[in-house]
Amino acid sequence: MTTLSIPPLIPSPREDAIKLHKAFKGLGCDTSKVIKILAHRNAEQRSLIQQEFETNYSELLSKRLSKELRGHVKKAMLLWLHDPATRDAKVVRKALTASVVDNQALTEIICSRTPSQLRRLKEVYLSTYHSYLEQDIENKTSGDYKKLLLAYVSIPRYEGPELDHIIVQEDAKQLYKSGEKRIGTDEKMFIKIFSEKSSTHLAAVNSAYIASYGHSLEKAIKKETSGSFGSALLTILRCATDPAMYFAKVLIISGGQFKSCTTILPWQGNNVSLSPCGSLITSN
Repeated sequence: MTTLSIPPLIPSPREDAIKLHKAFKGLGCDTSKVIKILAHRNAEQRSLIQQEFETNYSELLSKRLSKELRGHVKKAMLLWLHDPATRDAKVVRKALTASVVDNQALTEIICSRTPSQLRRLKEVYLSTYHSYLEQDIENKTSGDYKKLLLAYVSIPRYEGPELDHIIVQEDAKQLYKSGEKRIGTDEKMFIKIFSEKSSTHLAAVNSAYIASYGHSLEKAIKKETSGSFGSALLTILRCATDPAMYFAKVLIISGGQFKSCTTILPWQGNNVSLSPCGSLITSN
C-alpha cells in the first residue's frame, strides 16, 4: 500500500506551482502528478503553492483543480487545499445540515480530534457559518449521543502525558460499576469520564480495566451501549489507545469511501502522512 509523506527535500512553492500547471496542460490532467505534489505538502506549504499559482497564472488553484479533476480525487484534493480546521468545519457542517444528520461523519470528526483541534474547529465553524457548533449539535442530534458530543466539544481537557494512577484505577472501577456490574447502564458516568479525561488517561483506564476485569473497556462498551452513542465512545477510546489503527480500520471498513477518507486528511493535516489514504485516492 502506498505511503505518502513529506519528501526530505521540498521544492519551492513556485516550482510546485509550475509543475502543477504543467500537469494540467495537454489532453487530460496528470492526476498522479497533482496528488504527488499536493499530498506531500503540509498546510503552510499548500497555502504558499496556492499563492504562487494565482500570482503566476492569474487563476485560483482550487478552480483549476475543480475543472481538471473528477470524483473522489477532486473532492479529496479540494478539501486538502484547506487547513485542517476548515476541512473539519466543512465536513461537520455538511453532516449537520443534511436531510438526515450524518452521525457517522460527526463522530469520525469530532470524537477523533484533540481539545486544541476542537477549539480551532469551533472558531472556524462560527466565523464561516455564523452559527455556534454547540447550538447546531443541540438542535440536530438527540439523546445520550447529543449529550456526549456537547460535552466533548465544550469541556476543556488536558492534553499532556502526566497521569494520576489512583484516579485511573478509580475511573476504571466507576466505569465497571456503571456498566457491566449493574443491570442497565449509567450513561452519565461514561459521558463524564470520556468527555473530561485526557487521551493518555483513557488509554491508562483501558489498561487498568483489562487488568482488573479480564477484558478491554472496548468490549464493555460494545456490550453496554449501542447506536451512535456507542460508536462515539468507541471512537474516543480507540483514538486514545491507538489512533493510527483506528483510522486504518475506518478506511478498511468503509472500503475506501470518500467520506471516511476525508476524516484521515484533517487528522494527518500537519504531519502529512496520508497512508493508507493515498492508494485509496489514486484508485478511485
